[in-house]
This record gives sequence, structure tokens and C-alpha cells, in this order.
Amino acid sequence: MKLSNIDLNLFVVFDAIYTEGNLTRAGEIIGITQPAVSNSLSRLRTLFNDPMFVRTADGMVPTPVAQNIVGSVRQALGLIRSSVQESESFDPLASDKRFRVSMTDLNQSIMLPYLFDRINQDAPQVSIDCYHVRRRDMNIELASGNLDLAIDIPLAPDPQIRQAALFSHPHVCVVRKNHSIVGDKIDLTTYLNISHIHISSRRGGLGHVDLALGKMGKRRNIALRTQHYLATPELVSRNDLALTVPSIYADFLVSRYSVKYMELPFEVPHLESYLYWHESTDRDQANRWMRELMLELASKVS
Repeated sequence: MKLSNIDLNLFVVFDAIYTEGNLTRAGEIIGITQPAVSNSLSRLRTLFNDPMFVRTADGMVPTPVAQNIVGSVRQALGLIRSSVQESESFDPLASDKRFRVSMTDLNQSIMLPYLFDRINQDAPQVSIDCYHVRRRDMNIELASGNLDLAIDIPLAPDPQIRQAALFSHPHVCVVRKNHSIVGDKIDLTTYLNISHIHISSRRGGLGHVDLALGKMGKRRNIALRTQHYLATPELVSRNDLALTVPSIYADFLVSRYSVKYMELPFEVPHLESYLYWHESTDRDQANRWMRELMLELASKVS
């Protein structure tokens, strides 16, 4: 098998199918039609004398041959992509690049106002697609190029994923100003007796606050569990509910709602957020520009 006789674009299609498990979505990602993806898959099957992917109820499942080569293919594609990107210059003022960034709604509320102040000033044509990718999918999305950057909590290390610490914020307790029980300070007994809102992307399980209380043999009363921050300001400002959140978000709430906040009467680990990107984009000038901008802004909101 001579390399000169192989269409290297087949490996781009291979990576997309492996990532998506669906021919139509693979085509959408790389900008070709579903029949073109099917044709490329047929050529891959001939090239390797193997089905490569088997259609099941759960999508296109890779064969052992495909599983054996995916690591080498992605490494090779990453090197090619890195070589091309390294030679490209990036002019923020002239660029119309659209960055794809994963972050939670909390990190969006912290970062995006500052980020767009600078983008409007330094790169007015640059745009951002911002959404939250599940943590178990993040590394794959970064590796495939579907995602440029991600902001999330500290995650298990991956040799292909680069990271940098963004910020760290202590947790505080937010209640409405005329709360019937809580004054200017809060002790542990009062904290445990009032009703709380717990925000978590998961349907169940404990968060940092409840784990900290559990180590003390204590448990708080969670009246509402929700996946999003959006509804909580109105709920806290109109009811005797408490919200334990990072201080940066509490500052935002105090500036816009009739609420107050105070230090917690027990120790809880700070909210730590990290910036993640794939090693293949480490030298990409556009990616580097956005990373450096985010790191600079994070130092101002810490």
C-alpha cells in the first residue's frame, strides 16, 4: 500500500464517523453530503479490507480494526493541522472567525460580559458559539476539532489535552435582604435550619457543599434542586430560600437584586475553573489569541 495512492481525506472522514457514530452528522461536521461520506466509507473498507464501522441501533460502531488505528490517525491529523495552523497568522481586527467554546451557564455569566467588551474593541467581526458539552465528551470534541476551547472544573489529566487555571472563588451564602431568620451573619445551626437551592447539572448526587457538611456529620435542607442558575435570583429575592454560590456570582446578584450574602460558617473548597484545549491547536494563532484573552480577563474577575 503506497501512501501516494491514498486519499488522505479519507482519514478525515474516518475520524468524523468515529466521533459522531452517524454518517449524516459526520458529513455536516466536515462539510460534505451524506452520500459522499458513504462513498468515502466504502473506499476505506476497500483500503483496509474491513467493514470499519457496523450499523447498529446505537449508530455506527467501529470494528476492532478501526479501534486499533484511530489513535494513530488522530495523532497524524493533529500534526498536519498543527503544521498548517502554525504557518497561519491571525489578525483579530480583520478576522471573522467563529470560536466554539464549552462552558456552564455560571461560567458564561462570569466570563462573557468581560470577553465581549474586549472582542467588540479588538476583534469586532469575531463571534462565539457557546454551549455546554458533557464532561465525558469534552476530550473527544476538542480532539475532533468540533470544539476550540472549554472551561470547566478540574478534570482527570489527558496527555492530549492542555490546560491552564482560570480562577478560584470562595463560596458564600445568598439570601434576600429581609430574610425572616438570617441577619448580617449566619451560624451553622441557622444554615442547616433554613431551606436551600442546590444547583447541579446532574439529576442526583452531592455537591461540594453537601460533601463538606457530610464530613461534619451534618445535612442541610434542599428545597429545590435545579440544573441552571437562571431561575435562582428571582426565587431567592422573593422567598426565604438560601443559595450557596461562588462569590463572583453573588456579587452579580447583589448588584441587581434585593439580596445579600455572607461567609459560610464552615469550610468549602473554592470553585476552581480551568481552560482546556487540544494539543493540536496549541500553536494555532487564533486559538492562542483567544486563550490569552480569556486568561487575561480571568485575572481581572478573580
